[in-house]
Amino acid sequence: MRGPRPTLQREIAFWQAGGGLVAGVDEAGRGPLAGPVVAAAVVFPPHCKIIRGLRDSKLLPPAKRSRLALVVRARALAIGVGAASVREIDRLNIRRASILAMRRAIARLAITPDVVLVDGLPCPELGRQHEAIIDGDAHCHSIAAASVIAKTVRDRLMQLLSGHHPRYSWASNKGYATPEHLAALATFGFTPHHRKSFAPVVQLELIASSASIPS
Repeated sequence: MRGPRPTLQREIAFWQAGGGLVAGVDEAGRGPLAGPVVAAAVVFPPHCKIIRGLRDSKLLPPAKRSRLALVVRARALAIGVGAASVREIDRLNIRRASILAMRRAIARLAITPDVVLVDGLPCPELGRQHEAIIDGDAHCHSIAAASVIAKTVRDRLMQLLSGHHPRYSWASNKGYATPEHLAALATFGFTPHHRKSFAPVVQLELIASSASIPS
């Protein structure tokens, strides 16, 4: 499998310094047109062994990602999952909603981590000590584990929503702007689960709003 292998380098440095528990945090679902953004926080036991085959969730086939999620759940000391709704995404913007989901994931951990490792850029709104790692899901073991948990949980949510709105093929496209999703939007319009602040959904809402205005 191509791509870098996540390591425990950051976690080991912290453990060796007597730092205590490390939580890796990542989110799934920043880019789709529909559905919530979901975040996960994963804490492994200090000086744990690496999980073989663990990668950034985007690089894993669905079946392998699901198997690795089970391994992560079996080996982790604690896992927290949080989400921000479509309404919150539209009200706050996707960046702030993603951080809200991460805060909720950390709050749902059964134990309190001493440091948090997050994928991407620093986010002061997280409200706690953290280290931001660019491409952390590709390089950091704890963040990669969080990415796998977040992705599998969100995919399951989109499969459940697809049962209520089968025209949009969310079971396969997970809310992303695939040709079949865009075609369904053009034909049937948007649902309450679509992000109305995201193009092209916002365009459809503007068209619908203008059509209701008396001439």
